[in-house]
Amino acid sequence: MGDNTVEATDHNFTEIVGSDTPTLVDFWAEWCGPCKMMNGPLEELAGENSDKLTVAKLNVDENQQTAMNFEVMSIPTMIIFQDGVEKKRLVGARSKAQLEQELAEFV
Repeated sequence: MGDNTVEATDHNFTEIVGSDTPTLVDFWAEWCGPCKMMNGPLEELAGENSDKLTVAKLNVDENQQTAMNFEVMSIPTMIIFQDGVEKKRLVGARSKAQLEQELAEFV
């Protein structure tokens, strides 16, 4: 994890996404090249928007139950939650500019 992101697990997932602050959860795996490409942009977004957005990372290999619960079929998948409810789903790598555009309504 980076300095600005939090680690989501099967055990703390409900607590992390239950906030009224929008939470972007990045479903990723260590072996996934496109997932690694997202680390920099997500870390930057988390730092720049720390007062308006929580960015969490969930390793699908280590937390299979949560990934199955949300039917994550390919990674990277990023899901935006607010008050524990899925608001938006993004599948595939994106640039920082694309992420900012996709997240504009939440930050």
